[in-house]
Formats: sequence, structure tokens, C-alpha cells
Amino acid sequence: MHRTHTCGELTLNDLGKEVTLAGWVQKSRDLGGMTFIDVRDRYGITQLLFNMDDNAGLCEQARGLSREFVIKVTGLVVERSNKNPKMPTGDVEIKVTKLELLNAAKLPPFLIEEETDGGDDLRMKYRYLDLRRSPVRNNLILRHKMAQEVRKYLDAQDFLEVETPVLIKSTPEGARDFVVPSRMNPGEFYALPQSPQTFKQLLMVSGFDRYFQIVKCFRDEDLRADRQPEFTQIDCEMAFIEQEDILNTFEGLIRHLFKAIKDIDIDAVPRLYYQDAMRMYGSDKPDTRFGMLFTELNEIVKGHNFPVFDGAELVVGVNASGCAHYTRKQLDELTDFIKRPQIGATGLVYCRYNTDGTLKSSVDKFYGEDELKKWAVAFNAQPGDLMLIMAGPTEKVRKQLNELRLEMGNRLGLRDKNKFSPLWVLDFPLLEWDEETGRYHAMHHPFTSPKPEDIALLDSNPGAVRANAYDLVINGTEVGGGSIRIHSRDLQSLMFKHLGFTPEEAQKQFGFLMNAFEYGAPPHGGIAFGFDRLVSIFAGLDSIRDVIAFPKNNSGKDVMIDSPATISEEQLKELCIKTTV
Repeated sequence: MHRTHTCGELTLNDLGKEVTLAGWVQKSRDLGGMTFIDVRDRYGITQLLFNMDDNAGLCEQARGLSREFVIKVTGLVVERSNKNPKMPTGDVEIKVTKLELLNAAKLPPFLIEEETDGGDDLRMKYRYLDLRRSPVRNNLILRHKMAQEVRKYLDAQDFLEVETPVLIKSTPEGARDFVVPSRMNPGEFYALPQSPQTFKQLLMVSGFDRYFQIVKCFRDEDLRADRQPEFTQIDCEMAFIEQEDILNTFEGLIRHLFKAIKDIDIDAVPRLYYQDAMRMYGSDKPDTRFGMLFTELNEIVKGHNFPVFDGAELVVGVNASGCAHYTRKQLDELTDFIKRPQIGATGLVYCRYNTDGTLKSSVDKFYGEDELKKWAVAFNAQPGDLMLIMAGPTEKVRKQLNELRLEMGNRLGLRDKNKFSPLWVLDFPLLEWDEETGRYHAMHHPFTSPKPEDIALLDSNPGAVRANAYDLVINGTEVGGGSIRIHSRDLQSLMFKHLGFTPEEAQKQFGFLMNAFEYGAPPHGGIAFGFDRLVSIFAGLDSIRDVIAFPKNNSGKDVMIDSPATISEEQLKELCIKTTV
């Protein structure tokens, strides 16, 4: 072994010991008669002491070291005269008697310190250097610990970890597949799995009644902070259960993770129906760390000759407590925010409830003091509050107001990353209409079971059918979603029919699953958690890239290894793929 100890473990209890350390030079300080070097490994930093009076040659050798040189040192553990309470090893230093240079290093393109001067693109190009920084390393240590705790909890619940195939069949539902050409079967393609959905259902048919897998999945979709083309799921399935069993089991997993990783006790996770979530928050993944619930105003604002309100399907707003002092400039900023193309609102109405009890709105021309008092009552507003109101088509305006609510939460400091508010959202619509294709699509996936009492509506009113589906939301981010599955061939065939599949298409794509249902499929259901998202929430980060060892950028590229890349004409020919110029 190159070392007897790591750079993060020596304390006053080790005084007088001869030790050998190995690591990278963090920084050096030449004080003339003495040289101090900080040596770093994944466990921490230890200070090294080179004294000119003791060994001038060794001291000169130390002066020749630069940042990120790989070294090995032997010496005695001594007490530091200037201790550093911020470091676990800050009470001691190594009085070096032997120094060996294991490898020299070029000057890194950015500082390898907690606060670096490297931008995102530069750090991704040299990700192997960025991984040396303690914040990035700590994120991956957190990821490792969470994965171990997931396995620990699920193993105790009698779940079996089973690996499922990575080269599978492309399916028409969901996001775009990444496809892989088959050399041995010219003109045919594998797909990389968006999830192990059908395989875990087949495992339930096989009698593996509790399955899980921490598994890589792939989706060829547009990227953003919480999406990557390849991502990791905690994928789970259970047989002989009902929805309540799933909720209780995996609420238990989340509570276990918070306790084991962050020493936080999570109370029973509240539940909210999809329709109520949309009505109260305008989102199926509401951030419930703060209030500011929606207030609908149709009954009290219409009929006053204000065209914007009179012509709207829904008039709705939020009460920003304590914000009556907002200036015209601040209100204009909020208006500009909701007018951004990503949100697409046309305007914002506001009403100040001044601390002196008076009410002043941006539409005083249409609404007098008595009418504005009705607004204040509806909002349960108090002097000092600011009412923010929007109008438009119901679904659209709710989504727009949700964006404004979240922005106000940010501005008021209500979205504390150290506060955690999990929530179950239940009873999603089974189907959603797609104007572009002119047909219904599965909101989750085509294997989701409808509520038994709604099955009759599939023929008469498919848009009203509720799914036996549930999402787990934490701090406004969907971290997990699942459903009770269809386990009857007849019902699965009916579902495919309403999704626009002909019987022949359904048999070609999913015949293996429907055939399996004929051999005694048990009632079953499951859930999948976005592991990257879950880790990023525990780490207090906005982007999942920071908890992935080698992530892709926003264009889906790995700029470190220059991927994706072209392949040779010879490889293309082997795969029977023709290229056009």
C-alpha cells in the first residue's frame, strides 16, 4: 500500500506516529525557512511541514511541487501551532522525513477548490478534475449512501433486486426511444429502455411478488435541469396489493431515507387529489412548503364592464402576504415575468391592501372601494397584503398563475431548500387528448388501470376516466410516480383500443404481455422514483447534473469524451445503414 492513513483521519490521538500519506497537492506556502503543503485525497486534507533547518534538500524538493502533483510522504504526526478548527485534521500536521513524487501534473484549467473559477462548460470538459472538488465528491458520496439505504429498506421488506434487459423493443407510447441497430439482424433495431415497465410486470406474472432495481433508463427528449438522456430510477413492483399498500410501503421508504440520511423525521405524507391540486395550485406537482393557494373570483368580479374579467373562463389570483409595499417597478417586473414566451400570459391585475386599510387596484376605473373589499374578503387578505390576479381559459391561466406563485415564493424566500414537504397526488386522468394527433394518449402509460368505477366511461366519456395512479412530490418536484396495473387481457385490449391501436398493432407491439396475462396474472402495481432528482433534493441542488458522475450538457453531449460522435463508413456498412450527404 502507498499509504498507512488517509488525508482525513489523523487527530491528536495519533501524535508521535510515523505515517505515510499519498494524494494530490492542494496548495503550498513557502515561508522561507519552512514550507507548508496541503495534501488532499477523497477523505480530506492534511498539512505537511518541511523545515529547512532539518533537511534543506527535502525542503527544496517540496518547493518544486505545484498544484495537483501526486505525491507520497512519510513523517511524524506533530501538533500544529496554528490550528484550523474548520478541518477534521486541523489539530495536527506531518513533519515530513521522506517525499516521493508519484506523478507531475499540468496546471489545471480551473481552481480545484470548493469555490472554483471554472464555468459549467469548462468543468464538464474536465469532469475528472471537477470530481476532485469536495462539493462534487460529497454529492456522489450522498448518492452512494442513498442507494445503500434504498437497498437496505427494500431488502427488509422482502423485495428482490432483479436485472432486466437493456436491449429491448421500441414502443410507440411515451418519449422518443434511443435505438440501436442490430448487425446480426439487418434492418432491425433494439431500443434502450425508457423504463423496465413490461419486464417488471412479467416478473409479477412469474411470481416474483416484490421486485426492485436501481436501473439506468434512456429517453431521447429535450433536456433541462432535471432531465438527462440517461437517468437512474428506483424501479419497484408488487403483486397481490392495492393502492394503499403501495402508498404505505413507499412512503415508508421516503421516511427511512430522510431519517437515515438527514436525521429528519417526516410526518405522515398528506394526500391531494389531482383535481384539487390543479384547482388550488395550478399544478399536479405543487410546492407545499408555503401557502398562497389560489382564490377563484368569477362570482365577485364579473359584470362590472371590465372586458378582461367578463370575457374570461376563469378569474383567479393569489394573496402575497406583506407585499402591499411593492413599487410600480416591482409590479412591472412581475408582469414582464408572466408575459415571457415560456408562460404566455397577457397581463396582471393587482390590488394593494394598504396598511391604513385603504384598497388600491390597477383597475379602479371598474371597481370601487366596496367591490375591492369583497376581493379582500375572498382572499382573506389583511392590511399590508398584495392581491395578484390573472384571467383566461381555465387550464391555461391556472398554469400561468402557478408560475407566478412559484416566482413570488422565490422572491419572498419561502422555498427553503432545507425544508422538505412531501405530498402524494392521487387519481390522475387516465387519458389526455392530443390535438396534434387527434386522439387520446395515456397520461402515464398504457398499462395503468382505470378506477374500476370509471371503466364504463371509457366508451362514453374517456376524458373523465380516472387512473389508479399516484405521484410523490417533494418541494414542487415529482420524484416518483406509479399506478395499479391492468392485469386482465380483455381490459388491456380495451385500453389499447381507446389509445388508437388496431388489434393487430396491439398484438405486434405488446402481444407478449397480453399473452402472459392469460396464464394467471395477479393484481399488481408499482412505482418508480427518479433517483437523480431525489438525490439532488437531498443535496439542496437545482440540477441533477451535479449528482451524476459524468453527465451530459443541455445539448445531450458529453464534451469530455466528445460524444455523440460519427462512426466510420465501415461500421455503417456492417449495420446496413446508408448515409446521405
